[in-house]
Amino acid sequence: MPVKPEILKISQPSQSRLFKVEAVDLRFSNGVERTYERLAVRGNGAVMIVALDDADNIILIKEYAVGVEDYLLTLPKGLIDPGEDAIIAADRELKEEAGFGARDIVSVKEMTSAPNYMGHKITTVLARDLYPCKLEGDEPEDMEVVHWPLSQLDELFARDDFTEARTIAALYMVRDRLKIEAG
Repeated sequence: MPVKPEILKISQPSQSRLFKVEAVDLRFSNGVERTYERLAVRGNGAVMIVALDDADNIILIKEYAVGVEDYLLTLPKGLIDPGEDAIIAADRELKEEAGFGARDIVSVKEMTSAPNYMGHKITTVLARDLYPCKLEGDEPEDMEVVHWPLSQLDELFARDDFTEARTIAALYMVRDRLKIEAG
């Protein structure tokens, strides 16, 4: 097992309303020193919800993604607010973004994205036993809700407007989990 590098100094060369960039000066076990940059960890993480209705459809939302300047199909997701855990946050986000609550929510996997550049973590959860329930969220516009058959994931993955890697990974994990549960 490699020895973790020693953190010599952390500074903040830049910050915006949403992001704080940190410069991390490191010394590796072989004596080599380097400065890495990362987006600083803020908040309590996030959740991504794979919600299944009674007909085994996945609840998707169509949301504007400014990074690619287009609307994409994705799973409901959002930040974990102070005082919440992943399960409570998932139920709230599902209500805000898709108009459903869930009586059965279980954690599937905590994931990272680009861990060389940011410490952001997102917990994928599986939500079942859905019921209609809409909460006011912080989204600038209503999101289109799409019910997609779980049995047609390959067709979903082939769509040009379904590209987010975390969402694709979450659906593969949930599909495998459901196969195991079914025996």
